[in-house]
Amino acid sequence: IAEWQKSADTAEQNWKTLFAEYKAEYPEEAKTLEKWLSGDIPTEQLDDDAFWNYTGDIATRVSSEQVLNRLCKFLPNLFGGAADLAPSTKTLMKGRGDYSKETPTGANLHFGIREHAMTAIANGMAVHGGVIPYAAGFFVFSDYMKPAMRLSAMMSLRVIFIMTHDSIGVGEDGPTHQPIEQLSALRAIPNFTVIRPCDTHETAAAWYLAVTRKKSPTAIVLSRQNLPLLQETGKGALKGAYVLRRSDKEIPDVILMASGSEVELIYKAKDVLAERGIDASVVSFPSWEVFEEQTPEYKESVLPAACTKRLAVEAASELGWHKYIGMDGAILSIDHFGMSAPAPQVFDEMGFTVENVVQKAMNLFKD
Repeated sequence: IAEWQKSADTAEQNWKTLFAEYKAEYPEEAKTLEKWLSGDIPTEQLDDDAFWNYTGDIATRVSSEQVLNRLCKFLPNLFGGAADLAPSTKTLMKGRGDYSKETPTGANLHFGIREHAMTAIANGMAVHGGVIPYAAGFFVFSDYMKPAMRLSAMMSLRVIFIMTHDSIGVGEDGPTHQPIEQLSALRAIPNFTVIRPCDTHETAAAWYLAVTRKKSPTAIVLSRQNLPLLQETGKGALKGAYVLRRSDKEIPDVILMASGSEVELIYKAKDVLAERGIDASVVSFPSWEVFEEQTPEYKESVLPAACTKRLAVEAASELGWHKYIGMDGAILSIDHFGMSAPAPQVFDEMGFTVENVVQKAMNLFKD
């Protein structure tokens, strides 16, 4: 051990001497390197209104591509790629080049079809420091990545996982590619942040959280299918959950909560319920972990204890939602495997329709 310590001390001193010489000759470059190694990032661009300004109804995987390509303009140390799925996961940074032996200045990594190794490599980059690594794949393939994801959390690393094709919305690819239990599996990892945004505004919030959470890996879980850009979404997602459409009453008759593509269903269900005399509060719930970090007062403002009639809607396993719905609530979820068909047909078959959400909510009022 003494010999090892001596060797380590010598290596550290050699590095300090080398860096001092480098700093004397290249002061600006050394300043940039020190900034990167600190892990700090400029937040003024993230807080600028331009970062939150988007248009169009698009898949959140495409939303992520737009946000990523805004971020990389002022975060030159973003560095990552996909497991041979960059065109599908939309994770190429435009104008940043491809990393290889011949082009070491490139920032887009092509990992090949090896999800576990990809995640381990990203962990190594995070441990080294200086870069903010991201790794991408289809959400169902998080099963291959999970051992290394668990280590990301254990080591408190800022690694960003871009997980696309997030639900039965994958459609014709069928049950083998349709995630069911993966959300629950990742949410169960300690010190691991899962964010499932419902549109481009929330995807911007997801990336904001991912690059600023220095001591936690983050999985941004994204849709294949197009989703509507909702007027009310935005910075509220930085709290993990927030009231998207408020009840006219101090205590709503019912609270509807959902993440990702299912937010559209509860958003529309509120209007149908209003026609039937039920005043609902609509809560977008992209991240349980971030919500749990908020103050008790904020949590109460989103999920008032006095409202016990609650419905959670998510196209995945119900595991974990009971914490938020209580004893008198209900869950519209999937606790079986999917099916192969066009996405709209699969959602209809599985009961993910506005009509079924309304019926599930009204059932809460039956004796």
